[in-house]
Parts: sequence; C-alpha cells; structure tokens
Amino acid sequence: MFARHGTGPVAALRALASQVHPVFMLPVVASSLLGAALAGPFSVGLAALHVTAAFFALYVAHVTDGYVDFHVRGEDDDHPLTARGCRLALTGASVCFFACVAAIGWLVDLPAALLTLPGWLIAVNHAPQLDTNPVGATVGYPLGISVALLGGYYVQTRWLSATVLALAAVFLVVLSGIKVIDDAQDYDYDRSIGKRTVAVAVGPERARLTAYALMSAGMVGVVGLAALLPGVPPSTALSAVVFGAVALIARRAEPELATMLLIRGSYLFLAVLVVGVWFRPLS
Repeated sequence: MFARHGTGPVAALRALASQVHPVFMLPVVASSLLGAALAGPFSVGLAALHVTAAFFALYVAHVTDGYVDFHVRGEDDDHPLTARGCRLALTGASVCFFACVAAIGWLVDLPAALLTLPGWLIAVNHAPQLDTNPVGATVGYPLGISVALLGGYYVQTRWLSATVLALAAVFLVVLSGIKVIDDAQDYDYDRSIGKRTVAVAVGPERARLTAYALMSAGMVGVVGLAALLPGVPPSTALSAVVFGAVALIARRAEPELATMLLIRGSYLFLAVLVVGVWFRPLS
C-alpha cells in the first residue's frame, strides 16, 4: 500500500519515514522557535503546537515533491512510496496540519491560524507550480521559513513587530541566495527538461553572482538591524560574521560542496541568532 520496496508494516513505516528530511526541516523548526524567542517569555505549549504545524507542512512538501517528480513527471529514478502511498501520506499529514491550525485558531485567534496556513499552501504548490519558474523555484522554501518565523512570533504575541518583519525579510533574502546555489547543482539536467531555475534562466556564473549578492545583502541587513532596532540585540550581528566566514569558504567550491557548506552555515546563522536573542550576551 505504502512502500514500493518491501511489504508489511516495517517497510511501510520506513517508506513514510523516508520523507522526513532533517536537513530541510531543521531551519523551519528553528525559525518557528526563533519567533517564539523574539517574543520574550513564551508559552512552550503554543510554541510546540506551531512547530508541529510547520513539521507537517514540510512533510507535505516532501511527499508532494517526490510524488510529482517520480510518479507524475518521471524525473526521479526511484521513490520509496507508491502513488497511493503518497496520496495517503499527503492526506494524513494534511489532516494533522489542519488540526494544528484549528487548535492555534482556538487557543490564539483567527489571524494566527491564517498566518500558519501559507506553510501548507507553499508545500502543496511547490512541485506542481512554483518550481516551474525561476522566482517560484528560488523563493518557495525561503518564504516558508520566513512565514514560520512570523507565525512562531505571532502565536505568542498576537501582533507582528518591525523587528520580526525585518528578520523575516533577511531570512528570505539570504536563503534565496542559498537556494540559487542549490539549484545550480542540477543545471545540466534542469536545462535538458526545460525547468527554469535561476541558473538555467541566466547561466551558472550570473546565478552565482546573484546568489552571493543576495546573501551579502542579507548579512548587511542583519548588521543594520542589530545597530538600529532596539528589539534586535547587538550580539545578533555575530551571526553575519559566522555565516560570512562560511560563505567565503564556499565561494570557490563547486555547487554541490558549496550548497552543503552554505546549508550548514545557515544552521550556524540561525543558532547564533537564537542565542543572541535569547541570552543577549552583549546587551
């Protein structure tokens, strides 16, 4: 029913678990928690509820991507889930997501629920629609992370401050730069099937320049926020230093290695931001 390889409950669970990708889920979860941390003393229960909603939205995205790329487009060589297994997994994860959204609406308010909803909308539309053009392919995942930050903050405060809106914009810019590098890994294949990523649209070299321009702009933005906004502790500027160092190392690497380094760098970037906001060591 679920697994293409093997039978029985163990094979089914293994196939379902294969769609949990920690590398891509961790930044979204961390962004939700960062939003809660920016709010000050926060409700652990509400934070956990929003993180759970974000998790299921990402699970929906991963299953949808696999289903479209393997079962619909035939682009991938293999996929752990059957077509029916994908549909059942999508249904189950969506039910769990909307249960979380309903709980957020009940415990917080309707705007909190509506601010959580875009995570699922981006997830179900990424592979069928968003990844068919350079803008959608680039900003879909970063936009999901920015929305997770805003939602994590709003469920605690019931409003959005200038600080959290500015940080969400920084995340969108920086992570879009990383996504451009990530997509460049598949330049030859994407070009052969007519998939228009930024690298296909403008060429690998211009795509690389665009990516580093976006990441540089994001780092300048973090430093500016730390200097100008009272809600952003000065220590958060260290996140720009940490990520900037990783970006310099990745600058001359091939797309695959550069992506690996930049994704790990984004983890450090988020970690330093969380520590800076939560502990305020230089305040």
